[in-house]
Amino acid sequence: MMTLERRIVVLLGCLWILPIASAGSDSFTPALEGYRYQFPRDHGSHDRFRTEWWYYTGNLTTKDGRAFGYQLTFFRRAMPADQIETLPSKWSATQLYLAHFAVSDLKKERFLYKEKLSRAALGKAGAEADRLHVWIDQWRTEGIDAAAGMTQILEASDGDLRLALTVVPEKPLVIHGSGGISRKGRDSGQASHYYSLTRLSTHGRITIAGETFDVAGATWMDHEFGSADLGPDLVGWDWFSLQMADQTELMLYRLRHADGSADPVSSGTFIDRDGGSHALSLNDFTLEPVTFWSSPRSTARYPQQWRLTVPSRNLSLEVIPRMADQELRTDQSTQITYWEGAIEAKGTSGGKPLTGLGYMELTGYAERLIKKL
Repeated sequence: MMTLERRIVVLLGCLWILPIASAGSDSFTPALEGYRYQFPRDHGSHDRFRTEWWYYTGNLTTKDGRAFGYQLTFFRRAMPADQIETLPSKWSATQLYLAHFAVSDLKKERFLYKEKLSRAALGKAGAEADRLHVWIDQWRTEGIDAAAGMTQILEASDGDLRLALTVVPEKPLVIHGSGGISRKGRDSGQASHYYSLTRLSTHGRITIAGETFDVAGATWMDHEFGSADLGPDLVGWDWFSLQMADQTELMLYRLRHADGSADPVSSGTFIDRDGGSHALSLNDFTLEPVTFWSSPRSTARYPQQWRLTVPSRNLSLEVIPRMADQELRTDQSTQITYWEGAIEAKGTSGGKPLTGLGYMELTGYAERLIKKL
């Protein structure tokens, strides 16, 4: 007989879609203009929205310069009432929780990742509503003070791969988009509420195959929630975060059609040295793929090196993966194959040399992101 966890995996293979374009279920709250954030409450869970995630990526080094990238992401997906078969029961799966944990060992060119799936029942997984505390089993992210930009603890452990980090904001949080929403489509509700902590000082430990490394560096945090799903004219997205050496940051996402063209609502945010944010529309930047890499496992062909310009900021960059193979195949959780990994940027700002580090996420290249019943 199929276990409940396995039934959830099968269900997610049909229904798991990140919230970005078409109208969502009527039983959930859409992301609409006028939303007013309140912290620390908004660091917590928003169960009336269908999909939510807390996302961390970072580039870290040891004292002797050995480099690592990491990703730790927690997803929450609410179940519509007509799909909850076990009510009333303490085992009822009204909220599903998933997590991805990956480490890029850049010296040895090893990419290691783990995944988890659980339900909000009997304390196996959950997220508090009024503060940051999200967990699945022993994996967790938790704020340890009440400030809007707070110190956080990140922990994940699975076999011989472990992460234990403390992250501390160096800049105030940034709200993306306008009117309290980040648009992901033309229609009302085709949006999400989306904010970031763009530069968190990070220190802690990474363990790989029994070897533990003391590391330090910088982390980027995203928190996003909404109720819309990917529209029929979109296949995926290209997303970038960059932390530049001049203490500026940049986030861009390009929603992609099947022909490779970008949807007009694609956008981004530039963050200046003092933490001020500046919204960017698709007309404000260019992203051109230059080279490609084909996965030996999924056979997906991913853009790798990119040419990026933001003319209003006199910014011109080449964006390059720090390691080619950073592909995740999440058969035991979201059942999505995607590329997510550490990148570096080299170029100029105002004619002066500029470098940076960051992360890139590429979805919809192995298969279209939506999987239908």
